[in-house]
Amino acid sequence: MGEIILIIIIVLLMLVGLVGTIVPFIPGIPLIYGLMIFYGIFNGWADLSVEFIVLWGVVTLLMVWLDYYSGAIGAKKFGASAGGVWGSILGGIVGVIFLGFIGILIGPFLGAILGELLSGKSHSDAVRSGWGTVVGLLAGSLFKIIIASVMIGTFLWQILV
Repeated sequence: MGEIILIIIIVLLMLVGLVGTIVPFIPGIPLIYGLMIFYGIFNGWADLSVEFIVLWGVVTLLMVWLDYYSGAIGAKKFGASAGGVWGSILGGIVGVIFLGFIGILIGPFLGAILGELLSGKSHSDAVRSGWGTVVGLLAGSLFKIIIASVMIGTFLWQILV
């Protein structure tokens, strides 16, 4: 009975992690991975293999990297210069600090535009880089939601089947 309650609590916290793939300041995927490890320790690793934990550990590290750089990657794909890429990264940090959730999109967008303009790019090129940042962030968020959902599903599969 106690293990069932623990599983319910862990799954509810994993759903918080799923929300954290979109909401700033909640480390969604690392939270889900940490809960997998917590369950493994609690359960004596009876249901989770070393391969399972290592695989999701590597995916978690890659997703943390993607989380920080998805806007910059998008800006680069839309032709941003180094100034636009750095502007999107700094704009993202400043945007989240001062604007919270909405700053996730506005900060990198404006940062990329400002970085491009300071680098001597035209207004239209700067705006294109800004939109690339938004596209990158949205694509990264969608990918994080998918990965987090698969993490939760495979965890449940491992412990329940």
